[in-house]
Amino acid sequence: MNPTPTPPSDDRDDAELEEFGYRPELKRTLGNFHTFAAGISYISILTGTFQLFYFGYANGGPAYWWSWPMVFVGQFMVALCFAELAARYPVAGSVYNWAKKVGNPHVGWLAGWMMLLASVVSIAAVALAYQLTLPQISSFFQFVGDGTGRYDVATNAVILAAVLILFTTLVNAFGVKLMARINTAGVFIELIATVVLIVLFAVHVVRGPQVVTETAHTGDGQSFGYLGAFLVASLASAYVMYGFDTAASLGEESLDPSRNAPRAIIRSIVASFVLGGLILLLALMSVSSLRGEKLSSDGLQYVVLDVLGPTAGKAMLWCVLIAVTVCALAVHTAAIRLAFAMSRDNNLPAASLLARVSPRFKTPVAPAIVIGVLSLAILVVNIRQPQIFTVVTSIGIIMIYAAYLLVTVPMLVARLRGKWQPAEGRFSLGRWGLPVNVLAVLWGGAMTVNLLWPRAAVYNATAPYHWYLRWGAVLFVGLIAGGGFAYYWFVQRHRTGVLAEHAAQSPAPPAATPAADLEEVTTS
Repeated sequence: MNPTPTPPSDDRDDAELEEFGYRPELKRTLGNFHTFAAGISYISILTGTFQLFYFGYANGGPAYWWSWPMVFVGQFMVALCFAELAARYPVAGSVYNWAKKVGNPHVGWLAGWMMLLASVVSIAAVALAYQLTLPQISSFFQFVGDGTGRYDVATNAVILAAVLILFTTLVNAFGVKLMARINTAGVFIELIATVVLIVLFAVHVVRGPQVVTETAHTGDGQSFGYLGAFLVASLASAYVMYGFDTAASLGEESLDPSRNAPRAIIRSIVASFVLGGLILLLALMSVSSLRGEKLSSDGLQYVVLDVLGPTAGKAMLWCVLIAVTVCALAVHTAAIRLAFAMSRDNNLPAASLLARVSPRFKTPVAPAIVIGVLSLAILVVNIRQPQIFTVVTSIGIIMIYAAYLLVTVPMLVARLRGKWQPAEGRFSLGRWGLPVNVLAVLWGGAMTVNLLWPRAAVYNATAPYHWYLRWGAVLFVGLIAGGGFAYYWFVQRHRTGVLAEHAAQSPAPPAATPAADLEEVTTS
């Protein structure tokens, strides 16, 4: 469908807010590039590829590269569904409000709960990437021991990550304009650095692209041969391509979000796929040797220093550090908007405090602080966990995939019942909507199972070996989902309802959407 041109209008955007029963409170200051920058900085090509390349290579060899296009195709189906939702509902806490509209308030709460806790875990996981980069730049940044002790790396990682989380907390507390300026500058540097890195790798290639057919015998001893190894290695790619919904979550602070958010979602994931895929491919083609152990321990940081030398290599690693910083900032920003959205509906403890918008900074300050403290707590709990990187990252990814499923599955049900109607004159999948939605659900379900599978290589690769460590992801995610929903069902849902200070001044008109006949969020 070709959208009918309509002049941008804050009134139209605010009318969409009233459909949820909210009054506009956040200040609209973000333009087209700001929303794109929010999406691509959350995905963060340099952060994700540099953080888990070592894991993908160690478990799948060079052929793990094929997980990159595989994950892209699956996540692109999800992104297309989200783009259609963003055109219809460009509101804060995108996943939460979308699930509430296309499903029901109970599904919406669970999606928001899973996404919120996943975001808190993801902030910690992203911040840990400082450890993979700073000590490579200078040994000065290895404050704990010399990096060879059993707990040196994990403990030092927590210290460095804590500094980054304190920074993102302060920036987000001072308002979206400061966040947007830092984020936009960081994304600009990251994109330039990514292109430069691709060019530098390209001029140093020592082998052809057939390198991606080599498995390095990683399938030996696996129950399903190389397929088993490949599915483990695919975690490295699955970690990178999510968070594109952030562009829509900033909808209440964006200009003409129903047009800009869908474009930002699609552009951010496509740009990440192209640039990230080239980095991974050319890194494999340009590294001096594929046999070095450091490929499976230091990852792309090692490749950069090996190919470019210490001077240019360390300059590039500083750019990676900037990318990690703005990625953590974007994840924190998205988590704040989600907490604000749920609190506005009185769907979290201390909701009135968490939903309060600072009159000075025009942003919810309390969620910034609470989320920062919770992320620091996750780091402290894992301070002596040698597998901190893969364990924390895996759990965060699983919960995000589950939250996405809680949007795409109800959306598919609405389509099958003929109740889904895209925004008129905005982004629409048209007749492709149903097959795209089906593929999004199938992909999300399959990848969630793959990520949850209790593999020793992911959850208990080193001693001590305990069954509860290997099944840690299943137990933790099950406890979070089951325990959280039990709390909601027996306690929180009886308090649910838009807080008076955030309610629209006049009743919202009936929505011409499939959710119009669903249960609205009311006080039970």
